Amino acid sequence: MSASTASMHTEKSLHVAIIMDGNGRWAERRGLPRALGHREGVQALRRTIKAAPEMGVKCLTIFGFSTENWNRPADEVSDLMGLVRNFVGADLKRLDQAGVRVRVLGRRSGVPVDIVDVIDRAERQTAHNDKFLLQVAFNYGGRADLVDAAQALIDKAATEGRFDLTEEMFGSKLSTAGSPPVDVIIRTSGEQRLSNFLLWDCAYAELVFQPVLWPDYGAEPLRAALEEFSRRERRFGGREVVEGSVVPSTESAVG
Repeated sequence: MSASTASMHTEKSLHVAIIMDGNGRWAERRGLPRALGHREGVQALRRTIKAAPEMGVKCLTIFGFSTENWNRPADEVSDLMGLVRNFVGADLKRLDQAGVRVRVLGRRSGVPVDIVDVIDRAERQTAHNDKFLLQVAFNYGGRADLVDAAQALIDKAATEGRFDLTEEMFGSKLSTAGSPPVDVIIRTSGEQRLSNFLLWDCAYAELVFQPVLWPDYGAEPLRAALEEFSRRERRFGGREVVEGSVVPSTESAVG
């Protein structure tokens, strides 16, 4: 572990979010079916979950399946659903024993009943853990989450009457409510966009884009991303005043 990564571990517990991109391209470049790319992506996820706590990450949020992913070919969607079943079946006991709490973000409506049962079991079995929080955004979309929160507040107003809306109140209705603020969002495969991921939560998150395809991900690319993050200056819209003059804050990304 480098000095800067070790510093992150001791100074702050980080919330890292990852858009796991590039499974299909990884497979296509090797002349393999896309399904094999997704399966290798699961191995990359296992490596990343194992490495993250050693680098000071307390919460890891991954983009597993978006509300738009239902538009993919039926066989690919079916294979992705199968990976969810297999991952939970193979890894849940190990995650539980390691003190990992699993939390699934996103809509339950429209998800196959057996997958909902898998999700509920994972959350229920690990609810008591507090060493590490793994959040899986599944059937999740940032816009959909905002709409759902707005609808919940509309329903609240209909039953309780008018109230003054605050950012804290709005945030409490999101599926991410209760999770720590996002420090950094990483996207793999070289693409540079958020793709409807954590739109509310990323307000002051740092963005790191990496060219590595997700199936090749693991400890080293994660360490590189966090070292890039550690070099960022985070001012959260503010500035410091020094000897009567206003100057940009020099707060580091992990300070």
